[in-house]
Amino acid sequence: MACAPSKLFAPALLAWYDKHKRNLPWRRTKDPYKIWVSEMMLQQTTVNAVIGYYDRWFQMFPTVGALAGAGVEKVLKAWQGLGYYARARNLHKAAQVVVREHHGVLPRDPAVVRALPGFGPYSTGSVLSIAYDLPLTIIDANVRRVAMRLLALQGHADTKQDRKIGGFLQTIFPPKHAGDFNQALMELGALVCRSKEPLCILCPVIKFCRAFARGRQEIIPKPKQRMIKDVAAVIAIIRKGNKFFIQQRPAKGLLAGLWEFPGGKIRAGEGRARALAREIREELNVSLKTADYLFQVTHFYTQFKVNLSVFLCATAPLPKADEAHKWVNLKSIHQYPMPSGSAKIVRELEKINGIMVSRC
Repeated sequence: MACAPSKLFAPALLAWYDKHKRNLPWRRTKDPYKIWVSEMMLQQTTVNAVIGYYDRWFQMFPTVGALAGAGVEKVLKAWQGLGYYARARNLHKAAQVVVREHHGVLPRDPAVVRALPGFGPYSTGSVLSIAYDLPLTIIDANVRRVAMRLLALQGHADTKQDRKIGGFLQTIFPPKHAGDFNQALMELGALVCRSKEPLCILCPVIKFCRAFARGRQEIIPKPKQRMIKDVAAVIAIIRKGNKFFIQQRPAKGLLAGLWEFPGGKIRAGEGRARALAREIREELNVSLKTADYLFQVTHFYTQFKVNLSVFLCATAPLPKADEAHKWVNLKSIHQYPMPSGSAKIVRELEKINGIMVSRC
């Protein structure tokens, strides 16, 4: 089968998209700022998870200027739960550049946008094609899967395939409606050309699909075996009256700048009590007096699962507060951006707060 002719492929896909696309808030606007934020949120996050964050974001930061002028902690707090916090930091930095150098308007020039913090080839193409209808192709996981099936490309769906896919996209790209076409390809991958159990009978471009013609759509792309690593950690809840001790992570590295409770990984051959005492001594330079088990929280990240054993701890002396260490009550603790695992701990603490008071 020959590659799909552009004159036939694009109209069929665009007609399907116009009829079947999901009614999502970022599809009701041509505001480059709103499209930009949505694309950054949607990277490595599901659509359903993003909708609530998207609406709240524009209540807090209605314009690029509002985002640029906000403090980074407020931005991270608004992002809390979306993960990959570098996206929020880069969004904040890029907004400051746009306000300072481009009068608060996202530029149309792909080279200029590509130089902004957080913009790669995909985000540049997606934002500018949707906002300004620039003829820029994009390749994300959905587009890669769709194209690999159309072309019957063997192997895993990784960046090694992108040269062939990029050339193919150029042959089917329409002269107009670039943003709709890019969104249509992504929507096709999300709703019909799914990674498992593709709904080929509903596909508007099935006659162009080599994988379907050969009965290989279920095994293209080649499935990846996903290894999830289990990580065990201990967490110390240190209380003084109605306040709890939290600390800020370093400015660089994993979850940079977020706030959390003291604690860390359990080393090989180390029990929970020993790990807890070591972590408190290393992080806070205080000694563990007592530790009462409270509960366990499990949180999944991309490549690992963290099992957090949470203890109510007494130390000698109590840790001291400074810029990176705070005593906060459960009401004000919500002002501090935290990793999702720590946010789960806060929710559990709110449930048992009265019980802990009686134990102190």
